[in-house]
Amino acid sequence: MSKTTNKYSPEVRERAVRLVLDNPGQHESRWAAILSISSKIGCAPQTL
Repeated sequence: MSKTTNKYSPEVRERAVRLVLDNPGQHESRWAAILSISSKIGCAPQTL
């Protein structure tokens, strides 16, 4: 069994998700928002 760790605090995760969902007009698609925000916090887009 592999052990996983949470690299990001719950606050960081919550804020990242909120940024994606609460600002639909800032990016041309939800995926574009995910790409932008994930690069800023240093995680893979698939993680976000």
